[in-house]
Amino acid sequence: MKIRSAQPYRAEVIILLKQAALPNEDLPVSLVNFVAAMSNGELIGVAGIETYGNNGLLRSVVVKPEYRNKGIAGQLIAAIEEMALAKGIDQLVLLTETAASYFESRGFKRINRDEVPETIKTSSEFSHVCPVSAIVLAKPLITTI
Repeated sequence: MKIRSAQPYRAEVIILLKQAALPNEDLPVSLVNFVAAMSNGELIGVAGIETYGNNGLLRSVVVKPEYRNKGIAGQLIAAIEEMALAKGIDQLVLLTETAASYFESRGFKRINRDEVPETIKTSSEFSHVCPVSAIVLAKPLITTI
């Protein structure tokens, strides 16, 4: 399994998101901020970020069911965190209806919707794609000197 840019796999990413019942209608045209987990030429997982100043919205984290519980999602998130740091992002925020405990195990903490940075509140994910019942989590990204 290898982690690489998801840029060339947009059609496959949309299929994977649909299969997982995750939002795909607002998927960016360019997946430059998305990473893909590939196994033998097959897309088996994806994760991405939308950047809003020094904040990032983690989105579209999914792994095909038959590849789950193998640490792939963790590798995708680690790759996104590295990308975010390289882009000067110091906090990741996400919305989830089903995976709060998983993200909490990865260092994310629940926050109130009113604690979300204003720039992220303008995103399609926050403003209308994800329901208001979605749990909001955030994680500061800390660099060591």
